[in-house]
Amino acid sequence: MFTGIVEEVGRTRETGKGRLVISAERVLDGLEISDSICVNGVCLTVVDRDRSSLSVNVVPETLRRTNLGDLSPGDPVNLERAMAVGSRFGGHLVQGHVDATGTIQSIEPDGDALMVSVAAPEPVMRYVVEKGFIAVDGMSLTVVDCHESGFSVTIIPYTRDNTNMASASVGNAVNLEPDIVAKYVERLAETRLSETG
Repeated sequence: MFTGIVEEVGRTRETGKGRLVISAERVLDGLEISDSICVNGVCLTVVDRDRSSLSVNVVPETLRRTNLGDLSPGDPVNLERAMAVGSRFGGHLVQGHVDATGTIQSIEPDGDALMVSVAAPEPVMRYVVEKGFIAVDGMSLTVVDCHESGFSVTIIPYTRDNTNMASASVGNAVNLEPDIVAKYVERLAETRLSETG
């Protein structure tokens, strides 16, 4: 489980053959083989590490559902270690189970911040509400506005400068995970209706 507060922007060192090698610094502190790590919002297992990098396996289902297959050496990735019991909880509950990718439609200045619009598929949008949470490439963000086919979020200067949003462009694919609470509410409501109907 993660919080959506990106700890570090790593750099992809090697890709291919079902493996990613990522250069990192901060997240390596205390990171062990078999630990979970969130890479662009995707929960992966650390299979190897050294003083300057970590390695994770990426299976075909992950490549189908996420933007990790688009990565090239040198690309920035958002990194977050799994939440520690007793630590501060700064974002929202993020599982690292990406539902789908969306596409950045626009990036506009909004005072010191950025207003970013993302096109997203219906299976994601059914769980997106104004002022609700969504994880975009692993960043816990608040939905400013939403409609049938997309939503917008504000990126504050700190987030822009300390995540892969610093190099984001229109047309980029982003990993999307809507708030898990919405899914549970929907499931409970369906169960209740079937029991009473």
